[in-house]
Amino acid sequence: MAKHVLFLASLAVSGSILTGPGGVFADDWSGWLGVNRDGVYRETGVVDEIPASGLPIKWRTPIAGGYAGPAVADGKVFVFDYQRSGGDVVNDPGSRAKLTGKERLLALDANTGVKIWEYSYDRPYEISYPAGPRATPTVDQDKVYLLGAEGDLTCLSVDDGSLVWTRNLPQDFGAEVPIWGFSGHPLVDGDLLYTMVGGDGQGVVAFDKATGEVRWKSLDARAGYCAPRIIEAGGVRQLIVFHPEAVQGLDPASGKPFWNVPITPSYDMSIAVPMVDGDLMYASGIHAEAVMIRLGTDSPSGKEFWRGGPKNAVHSSNAPPMFVDGVVYGTDCVKGNLIAVDASNGDRLWETFQPTVPGEKRFAKHGTAFLTRLGETDRYLVMSETGDLIIAELTAKGYEEKGRMHVVEPTNEAFGRPVVWTHPAYAGKTAFVRNDKEIVAVDLSR
Repeated sequence: MAKHVLFLASLAVSGSILTGPGGVFADDWSGWLGVNRDGVYRETGVVDEIPASGLPIKWRTPIAGGYAGPAVADGKVFVFDYQRSGGDVVNDPGSRAKLTGKERLLALDANTGVKIWEYSYDRPYEISYPAGPRATPTVDQDKVYLLGAEGDLTCLSVDDGSLVWTRNLPQDFGAEVPIWGFSGHPLVDGDLLYTMVGGDGQGVVAFDKATGEVRWKSLDARAGYCAPRIIEAGGVRQLIVFHPEAVQGLDPASGKPFWNVPITPSYDMSIAVPMVDGDLMYASGIHAEAVMIRLGTDSPSGKEFWRGGPKNAVHSSNAPPMFVDGVVYGTDCVKGNLIAVDASNGDRLWETFQPTVPGEKRFAKHGTAFLTRLGETDRYLVMSETGDLIIAELTAKGYEEKGRMHVVEPTNEAFGRPVVWTHPAYAGKTAFVRNDKEIVAVDLSR
């Protein structure tokens, strides 16, 4: 009961929450990890378990390939895909596949799945794991922003999909396309749009969101694959970036660095966005790279608290961890299971394959499950790579499943097994789940 009261109180003071008819709280999902980029879905009247019969399906709409999760705002669902016209999709982590086709944004009616408009452009691919774009669309009021796998940064009108402006990062900045494509979901804050570009003096670039003009550039760094985010710590707002050599805190207005903590994941795979709990920030990369950072409370600073190793911490890759009440929950890229970690020292509290590769006993490379916390509770929506939507209770004591249902087929492949590697969106008491063939709306109403 206390947690439920705290949840409602937190909703009342959150600027991102809308009050609907009858005072019911509703939360859009306007970009990567939701409105606040914290992986928390704040809405009342949502189920806290899934019955054996499953939950109702509202609609299914055909789409094409891609890893980009949907975004939902003001009654529209935005889904970014790739319409392949030539070439073969071969998932070789060491080489780039060559495809021809179009990157496309679809705007669908959130209630019916009917197409409202679409925007597309020709885009040959020369990347590894080439199913489609990686970055979730970012919706900001009357505009939606896209970052394509080959570096097309585009601003469109939410109303009709008309082009406002577009830039190409390789052409305009000489940026190198990462082997797995540009993946850092664009971030809008105030008048600025932040994007990981990569290169000398332009690791991260702030654009004028209205025009696409450069406002500032910062850092000698490769782009990596991690989305930037804004936090408040040390008495100031900070732009947090995780590039292949460090986690850094920057001044969002100027790009001036505040602090730097080194971390060098293999193959430049800085992917999972660093997560914050109080004055601690957890960053992880593949294999055995992880670091817990203590943030300054009186000034913008960050210092290493402890560092992960092969037998402690959790080393997340495709899915960001959740960091709640002194515990980090994440799927480990080496073992492929869900692991809970004590934030004070990196000790592993428990682990299970149930939400990633059920039945596995030893390891499943890059076993993936996307975690979304339900408000200020211990309940989580879990999207498994198997195509199952799960509700589970996660605490320091263990993992307790509260039901699951199969929503989509795993249409992609990784390490010899079929997978769904796309984060859902949650809005309007609905889960929006996609694979490479369809997007499905699942009714979460209690």
